Amino acid sequence: MNTAHYISLTPFDLLLAVGLIVIAAAISTALKLGLTRSLGLAALRCMLQLGAMGLILKKIFQINTPLLVMAWLLIMLLFAGREAVRRSKTKYSGINLDALVTMTVSSLVAGGLVTQMVLRVHPWYDPQYVIPIFGMVFGNSLNGICLCLDRLTEYVKSRGMEIELMLTFGATRAEAVREGARQAVRTGMIPIINNMTVAGIVSLPGMMTGQIVAGASPMQAVAYQIVIMFMIAAANALGSMSIATLAGRRLVTDFGLQFQRHEKP
Repeated sequence: MNTAHYISLTPFDLLLAVGLIVIAAAISTALKLGLTRSLGLAALRCMLQLGAMGLILKKIFQINTPLLVMAWLLIMLLFAGREAVRRSKTKYSGINLDALVTMTVSSLVAGGLVTQMVLRVHPWYDPQYVIPIFGMVFGNSLNGICLCLDRLTEYVKSRGMEIELMLTFGATRAEAVREGARQAVRTGMIPIINNMTVAGIVSLPGMMTGQIVAGASPMQAVAYQIVIMFMIAAANALGSMSIATLAGRRLVTDFGLQFQRHEKP
């Protein structure tokens, strides 16, 4: 029988946890890293955003209607797409639409498969499962998309003459940018591959840790974490492939490169 119990945290416990940020800030100050202010602002933003999220989710769980759940997922999707673009070092015309389409496709396929076919969530919009799972998809996909975008744009910049030469000799734009797209997708996949490699040996991933702390069976926590890791891998692969395809078509046309005119100064 599972005798584990859930330990509730009080505001005083959270205040004690702030001491951990103080330690990190002290190290930054002592080493003159210049990160003290950024660390403090990030910690404050983290607390405010998570606190607001807790209040919003509490209300969504109480109302528990599909329209409200879908509306919140749409808000998360829009912010994830915006964040993916914001983190990219270089911009081009149409990047916002490309990021939004990519996030939508990768999240619907990966998140939808897990919630509706693997977990068989009932009702299908149950916010207890749907919102956290899609949130993990959004958060990890945007990292892969950003890395993929940066790698692809760097390739186009550094190999621009070679690409134009290939176009001149009759190559299609897909052929001209194929190697760059391949490298970009590989770069976007590296973080999740690394995470899966060390999971359970070097680190206990967040989903598994949270369930164990909440009192779930360790084997059930492991099963959930495996599903989540594979879901994130699929989302990253789909997201990286999609953004590389869409961005490549905008950056390289049949008449040459369109990259320079949209390059971020």
